[in-house]
Amino acid sequence: MTASQNVWVDKFFARALLFTFPHFKHSHQLNTKKTPSELGYRMPAEWTSHYGTLLSWPVNRETWPDELLERVEKVYCEIIGHVVEAEQLHLIVNDEKVKNRVVAKLMSFGVDTERIIFHLHTSNDVWARDFGPIFVRNEATGEVAITNWGYNAWGGKYPPFDSDDAVPALIAGELSIDMFTPGMILEGGSIETNGKGVMLTTESVLLNPNRNPDMSKDEIEERMMIYLGQEKIIWLKNGLAGDDTDGHIDDLSRFLDERTIMTMVTDDENDVNYKTLQENLEILKNATDAEGNPFNIVTLPMPETKIEGTTVDGSEHVPASYANFYFINGAVLLPVYDERYDQQAIDLFSKHLPFHKIIPVPCADLVWGQGSIHCISQQLYK
Repeated sequence: MTASQNVWVDKFFARALLFTFPHFKHSHQLNTKKTPSELGYRMPAEWTSHYGTLLSWPVNRETWPDELLERVEKVYCEIIGHVVEAEQLHLIVNDEKVKNRVVAKLMSFGVDTERIIFHLHTSNDVWARDFGPIFVRNEATGEVAITNWGYNAWGGKYPPFDSDDAVPALIAGELSIDMFTPGMILEGGSIETNGKGVMLTTESVLLNPNRNPDMSKDEIEERMMIYLGQEKIIWLKNGLAGDDTDGHIDDLSRFLDERTIMTMVTDDENDVNYKTLQENLEILKNATDAEGNPFNIVTLPMPETKIEGTTVDGSEHVPASYANFYFINGAVLLPVYDERYDQQAIDLFSKHLPFHKIIPVPCADLVWGQGSIHCISQQLYK
């Protein structure tokens, strides 16, 4: 029996189980020697139509101490309100008691809770971009699968992380979607794709010995290519000051479309991020796609990242960045922080994404936890 026949038979029995036992939740680890790339799977670009968005309700007071957590809940209510107007929302909550409180709070903000599917699952923290399922789609059949990468809270910085690491398998089971397990630590915020086989990432994260110390750069790159269907990886160097992820790409540079990369910059040589951002900009200017074509590079200035009079996890900076935006169906949720630059960011996104509604969301409270809108969200497909 061929590998493809094995996959078909396994799917047949999985569907038979679901038909016979309708409450049976099945996540099927594909039993095939072929890689996702060989089977025709590729990670879609974020702007492709979603089935839904995954979030995890904030409960960790170490991330947002004192009254900050209540302020962040209000930011969540605003974000959720925008998401449910465009697509279904999947929300992780710790238990039924938390769910009831969240429903009441959302309703008080006028949010349509009928478009929310709740997953009762103990959460360590909120960073669904990093621990959530990363979807790939078969470009010939349209079928989707989940890639279940390992998650260790950015090199073991914030234990425990076991509950969050279990989320991809949980979602695969809840949605009855096939799953591949690459056997490597990788966070969703550390990668960015144009949906056409080109991926951006940073050396400071994926080559950090706190992720995959026994793997070489070539081995890491190959694993990303075969499980996410990529043809070329563009490696930037380092990330923002105050970014406890070691430098995620989604605070630095993002695709606006297949050929356009938006990247954060600063012209102030005294800025703590000046050298890093200028170095990354030069790499992007010289980068090409798999066919050797250059990209259109557009730049945005950094908002204020320094927190006067206090520190977060030992840093006087937070990774405030307009690059941490999130596509929903027909719109972009754009974090804003600094009135000196916010309108410039809104105008740039409006220019390059004319068929998307640009929705600014104040995120100064959210980014105190060292992440913003993209960090807390993960797109879902069916």
